[in-house]
Amino acid sequence: MKKAFYITMGLCIALSFGFISYPIDGYERTGIKRLYQLQKMQIDSVPYTRIPFGAYKKLADLKLNLTSRDEDSINDLLISDPDFQKRINRLIPSGAYSVSVLDMTNPNALKYAGHRENVGYQPGSVGKLAVLNAVFTQMAKVCPDSWEDRIMYLKDIKVSARYWGTGDHHTIPIYDIEKDKLIKRQVVASDKFSLFEWLDHMVSVSNNGAASVMYREAMLMAAFGSDYVNLTEEQGENYFKETPRDSLTNLANTVVNQPLRDLGISEDDWRLGGFFTRPAGKYVGRKGGSIGTPKGLMKWLVKLEQGKVIDENSSLEMKRLMYSTDRRIRYARSRRLDSAAVYFKSGSYYKCDRVKNPGCRDYAGNVFNYMNSVIIVEHPNGTKYIVCLMTNVLNKNSAGAHMYLASKIDDLITDDHEKPRRKIR
Repeated sequence: MKKAFYITMGLCIALSFGFISYPIDGYERTGIKRLYQLQKMQIDSVPYTRIPFGAYKKLADLKLNLTSRDEDSINDLLISDPDFQKRINRLIPSGAYSVSVLDMTNPNALKYAGHRENVGYQPGSVGKLAVLNAVFTQMAKVCPDSWEDRIMYLKDIKVSARYWGTGDHHTIPIYDIEKDKLIKRQVVASDKFSLFEWLDHMVSVSNNGAASVMYREAMLMAAFGSDYVNLTEEQGENYFKETPRDSLTNLANTVVNQPLRDLGISEDDWRLGGFFTRPAGKYVGRKGGSIGTPKGLMKWLVKLEQGKVIDENSSLEMKRLMYSTDRRIRYARSRRLDSAAVYFKSGSYYKCDRVKNPGCRDYAGNVFNYMNSVIIVEHPNGTKYIVCLMTNVLNKNSAGAHMYLASKIDDLITDDHEKPRRKIR
């Protein structure tokens, strides 16, 4: 059976209480059905206090901020500003904190600061941005001459989870269009969504199964090229059955990591070692391990703002998929950011030794306890900046600490642009 082309024939209204990324008015463009609920509530003036003011930007409002600097290299853009660096350093707690900050309010006078920004951490779900990058890289090869065709295929091609998408405890929101009903549950093998919807599940609710499905599709795009759009699920599965395991492992590693290298992001800056769910290991192994640094992630976000991640259209579309239009967590939860548009991805990875501490809690590992946040912040007054924060604080859920630091960094940067500042000697 060939991949089905899905054309929306009606509209669905349902209450959603999950995370949502992508602008509210993006339903018609993407076919991500759950976006329509918020758009309809807006049109009908239905009160909805769950999302802050900054979550209501329209598609047309989302822009790239550094296209005027698209010819500048990363090394030219990320040069530490001594005064800015000094003040950022004062905010960072002692211990296992690493951070990279770029004030891009004035593209012609960027201010950068980093603290232990080249220290590597297990990136957790932040690594899903490498899969997002891989999908758009391969789509550009599938449809090299037409951006409109790429968007059409992302919206219309539907693929099943199969075993690749199972094994994650995170739930996804699923609409029944005919019954006008929303449920939230784990991914099952029979789930079938458009590529855009799988990407949304991967980024917005950080579903590991969705990430593995899209990782699989990126590999199939690389293997079949323009023929991918007519690929059947049976042909796709046969490809994995018939191709040697080491070849598949090498392809998987190349598909997600080579696009990062092409952007000047080194293996020590950021790399992804393999799939996000265990069942994918049936055919594809892991290679090289996963690591991320605040500086490496900052490089990718700067390239995104320059419009240099594949091309300007792809960069903007990936940024839209990161735009937060529902409740905010961890770093993004700071009330200082309520009026701001935020483009956000968070990740965590922890391990408990319950022999050492039987009371070791979730997100408070005593062996390792990684919590990572990457965010683009855009205030209504024009203040714009990027922060990449990675921590490994043992025995403590660092979500509150991330939120507290977010407020401090925001105060520092917004004060720079709202009132004269006494020069620090």
